[in-house]
Amino acid sequence: MSIPPNGPPTDPPTGPSLSARGLAKTFVLHTQGGVRLPVFSGLDLEVHPGSCLALNGPSGAGKSTLLRALYANYRPDAGQVLIRHDGALLDLTAAPPRRVLEVRRRTLGYVSQFLRVIPRVPALDIVAEPFARAGGTLAEGRDRAATLLRRLNVPERLWHVAPATFSGGEQQRVNIARSFIVDYPVLLLDEPTASLDAANRAVVVELIHQARARGAALVGIFHDREVRDAVADTTFELTAQRTAA
Repeated sequence: MSIPPNGPPTDPPTGPSLSARGLAKTFVLHTQGGVRLPVFSGLDLEVHPGSCLALNGPSGAGKSTLLRALYANYRPDAGQVLIRHDGALLDLTAAPPRRVLEVRRRTLGYVSQFLRVIPRVPALDIVAEPFARAGGTLAEGRDRAATLLRRLNVPERLWHVAPATFSGGEQQRVNIARSFIVDYPVLLLDEPTASLDAANRAVVVELIHQARARGAALVGIFHDREVRDAVADTTFELTAQRTAA
């Protein structure tokens, strides 16, 4: 059983689930005399339900920066990030922190390259926690967590162990399970298969296909071209702009 992330089912929304309008970001290096590094400007994109948009471009083009701006970790210098939350569009660039956290609990998921967790908390509870935070029970969350961990080939003997000593690939699989345990309407993916072998890459591809099939909108960075071609139906090209000023 899954929990509806935004209350009872409604008619399918029209328009994009997530969009950026006129987005601009420049980093200012205050410790180096105020050097300015422009990343992108005037950026527009949108992603619709059931679609996966791949961010493409050379190293330094701003792919990770854009993903963090869409998640409201980075505040852009200009523009809007509009997400459909509770049936209405919300501008994350202007939303108060409490509202952003509410969106992250039920509407906007994020698969990071890194697992940051509280020490000594077992892997099973780390994966189950977002489900309980979104309104489900911890018991059901643990059941779903077990299913995902098993599917991602994390040995059962590790489920009740804190993952601080896991290998990079094992930690990444815990991270993926944690991010897919809630049926988020919008999901951001930062190189979700970077540390995985071929068998587990295939599992992640299946999870992405299933998310798209239920109507999720996804934006991702996929350095593995085979994975990108398998999951994305559209691409967004970025070009490097980091000339110091």
